Amino acid sequence: MSRRQPWLAGALALVVTGAVQSAPDQLRGEKVYARCLACHALSYDRVGPRHCGLLGRRAGSLPGFAYSPAMRDSRITWDEKTLDRFLAQPMKAMPGTTMTYDGVPDAKDRADLIAYLRHANDTPECRPSTARQR
Repeated sequence: MSRRQPWLAGALALVVTGAVQSAPDQLRGEKVYARCLACHALSYDRVGPRHCGLLGRRAGSLPGFAYSPAMRDSRITWDEKTLDRFLAQPMKAMPGTTMTYDGVPDAKDRADLIAYLRHANDTPECRPSTARQR
């Protein structure tokens, strides 16, 4: 019997049980983002604020959008960690938010969604147009 067999069996058990997390998948995240489209868009405000430029932006700071006092006063800057916590249970993470969505309970879905939002920032839809830069 090889010494590697117990290690290999353990590794296979982790993969089969899902204990090994795969890297965030932005393409899968785009499918998760479809849930957000009822209220949000990447490049323009709807019921909820636009998502272009979300990562690195202070919560409640987008000019022209009517945020809840809870969001405006939160002092949160959106990054992977703060967005993950908020998306898991928005109303619990930020009492008083007007985002009444129950959240994205699956951690893999949230990671994929955040990867998509990061990637979306580099798409033509999120890049400022030449006319806007003038």
